[in-house]
Amino acid sequence: MSVSRGVVFAGVFVVAGASAAFADPQTAAQLRDRALTDPTAYSVLESLTTQIGPRPVGTPAAHRAADWGVAKLKALGFKNVHVEAFAKPSWHRDAESAEVIAPFPQPLAVIGLGESVSTPPDGVEAQIVVLDNLNQMKSAAPDAFKGKIVVMNQPMTRSESGMGYGVAVAARSGESEAAKHGAIAYLTRSISTGTGRAPHTGATNYKDGAPKIPAGALGVPDADLLAHMAARGPVRIHLKLLSHVDPDTQGYTVSGDIVGSAKPDEIIVIGGHLDSWDPGTGAIDDGAGIAITTAAAHLIGALPHHPRRTIRVVMWGSEETEGSGAAYLAAHKDELSKFVLASESDFGSDRIYALTLPKGAFADPELAALPGVLAPIKVMADPRPATNAGSDVEEIQGAGVPVFSLAQDGMRYFDYHHSADDTLAIVDPEQLKQNVAAWAATLYMLANSDIDFRASAAAK
Repeated sequence: MSVSRGVVFAGVFVVAGASAAFADPQTAAQLRDRALTDPTAYSVLESLTTQIGPRPVGTPAAHRAADWGVAKLKALGFKNVHVEAFAKPSWHRDAESAEVIAPFPQPLAVIGLGESVSTPPDGVEAQIVVLDNLNQMKSAAPDAFKGKIVVMNQPMTRSESGMGYGVAVAARSGESEAAKHGAIAYLTRSISTGTGRAPHTGATNYKDGAPKIPAGALGVPDADLLAHMAARGPVRIHLKLLSHVDPDTQGYTVSGDIVGSAKPDEIIVIGGHLDSWDPGTGAIDDGAGIAITTAAAHLIGALPHHPRRTIRVVMWGSEETEGSGAAYLAAHKDELSKFVLASESDFGSDRIYALTLPKGAFADPELAALPGVLAPIKVMADPRPATNAGSDVEEIQGAGVPVFSLAQDGMRYFDYHHSADDTLAIVDPEQLKQNVAAWAATLYMLANSDIDFRASAAAK
């Protein structure tokens, strides 16, 4: 932000900020409106995707991303900026390819699933068996797929909430079941709502007691193509999925505070995850979450009077292959009582349509005006208690920290998720600003309140 903008911004808030002792809807509304024209989030996201790019754990880019995060938070006025390193083995993609050998030779769009074991160096060649759903695999005879490559062609349902992902993603963990039935490799239709050919990666989930076989994902049209071929007779493919694991790498979580004015030791923990998969540049997963929460907290930090409580932005360092949430809990287990709320933005950059809070919070007089503040940007106050606020806060939530959630429109998120198309080009700047507006107004009201969210939830 330039000096001239900062001066104007401070002037906008000086009257409301000076008179506000607790949650002030007028200031929250001004923050909301300022966010709708503020370029900070897009600037942060453009910088991350351009200057760093894809950021898998254990890569030089992940290390550069941590340095980038520190520099960015300091430049935007955050305090107590630091890096928390934690041990994290890392999986690295090597050569990959797939092709139909017979009866209709042609290449296939394929990508290895994270943490998959490798094929032999020269790959494997085998007949495929195409299944429409997981139940077909589970009910098959014990040796039904012996020596074959299983192709799971189970589609995903598009939905605003992303519920379809929760159902479809089980197919990405079907490799152990396929192995139990004798398969030598496993390919799933990309967990995607789109029809683009770029395959979508994601982590494997090998089960104890089953052989580990190579696992990958096919582009949606390629999975359908194999189904069409298989309907005509036997199909053989050649598959190469090579990778390696480095057991001695680290993840890096970056943190910075907008320090509270009256109760700095009461902390609202928010953020996104800094790591990403490697095909794209991690724009919506989860550069957008980093940008949204950083920009929202920065706007609040530009107020002449900070809210009562501290707002902490955390850039978690290993969400895609897990680890950063548990590491954060371990590093902060002795100060969990200071965390009054937590939430993560990790569902892209499209518009927010609903806010959920801890049980009973909307009934508190201090937040009575919040639904009205959010209504002009079409964010509903959902009376149902918040139950999930992101993968990286699950561990501290399980340890007793209350959570809140700002629900985003997921109708197109899974067209691009975990694929080469996850780039800045798919981000709508206006929807990104709406996200910042919702976060900024909500955070200000929550941080400037005096509500004990633990007690509120327990009493209702």
